[in-house]
Amino acid sequence: MSTFKYRARMPDGRMQAGMIEANNQQSAMDALVERGLEVFLVEPYVGAELSVKRFELFLNPVKSKDLVVATRTLSVMVSASVPLTDAVRNIARQTVNPHLRAVLSDVASEIEGGSRLSDALERHSKIFSGFFINMVRSGETTGQLAEVLEYLADQQEKDFDLSSKIKGALIYPAFIISVMFIIGFIMMTFVVPKLTAVLTEAGVQLPLSTRILIATSGFFQSYWYLMILFSIGAIIGFRAWIATPGGKYAWDGFKMRVPIFGLLLRQVYVVRFARSLSTLTKGGVDLVNALEVVAGVIGNEVWKRVVYETIQEVNDGNSIVTAFQRYKFIPTMMTQMLAVGEGTGKTSEILGRLSMFYSREIDNIVDNMTKLIEPIVIVILGLGVGVLVSAIMLPLYQLSSGAGIG
Repeated sequence: MSTFKYRARMPDGRMQAGMIEANNQQSAMDALVERGLEVFLVEPYVGAELSVKRFELFLNPVKSKDLVVATRTLSVMVSASVPLTDAVRNIARQTVNPHLRAVLSDVASEIEGGSRLSDALERHSKIFSGFFINMVRSGETTGQLAEVLEYLADQQEKDFDLSSKIKGALIYPAFIISVMFIIGFIMMTFVVPKLTAVLTEAGVQLPLSTRILIATSGFFQSYWYLMILFSIGAIIGFRAWIATPGGKYAWDGFKMRVPIFGLLLRQVYVVRFARSLSTLTKGGVDLVNALEVVAGVIGNEVWKRVVYETIQEVNDGNSIVTAFQRYKFIPTMMTQMLAVGEGTGKTSEILGRLSMFYSREIDNIVDNMTKLIEPIVIVILGLGVGVLVSAIMLPLYQLSSGAGIG
């Protein structure tokens, strides 16, 4: 079966555009005629609007903020009883991002052709997550689409705020470390050799730190191109490794064990799990399907394996926390509270409270990191400068003092 895009006139004279599944173009046209439509156009569906160039799409990826704004606007318009097709088209016209604008235009066309909003969104699964699509589908099933969209907008804003805080905490140290490496490379390759040349020519006895510095600088000066090639190769090799299932699993496990940052990431995954599962179960999605969706949105292979084990336990008639108890990185409090939630039938409420609690914990960790990072960076810079001064300036001072005495 293939998907075809069509434009036709309905029996009452109104124009209709949409999508249809058929074996070939002629079958699609015959099916439309059987519906009583006067067909003007039937052509293979090729995704987003052709007027948007692929290169333009690459340069304008859909950001989380774009989706937050679009979801919030759609929620407001649907609550105000604006027809769904008109609402999506209006949002598409107002959207600045050309990629998202093209996708929303396609979604509007598919809805016009009789598709449900969730089915139209599912055709663009690279933009809309399984979590988002399943929540919309549950809203359509229960007749509470406006409420679900508003809830989705709230959850997306919380996720966006959480990501922004984490990125904000990491940008400063990442920038400082990058600058330090660049300056260190330039110093060792071009500056230090000129300073140490004087000491080498003088033939004086040099301290160990100076000899190490000269050897390191000589290596940088002679093999700088190999170091650049090695760095590029290491980056490419690392990216290829984490693209494999085993590499991805190992890397995700390592990230959770890193001091300080590992604690932060563990809390982030707990919040994603609790918030996503709470939202889905409140939206009427059954537990097993909700867990399958959550496994794909956590963003960590170790947690994904835990969730799949949980699905197996639930299918076997066991408690949701059976698999959780086998993993030390899952907080004991979370396991205990989920057990209480299952016993009282209030799992969704317990998950909501857990997400709020650990969100506050993340805020505290980020605040403390922000306060600690600056003095740590200053100390590291001071040590680096101190080593450089002691290795170069002290021998120069001793050499000049000896020359002056002589």
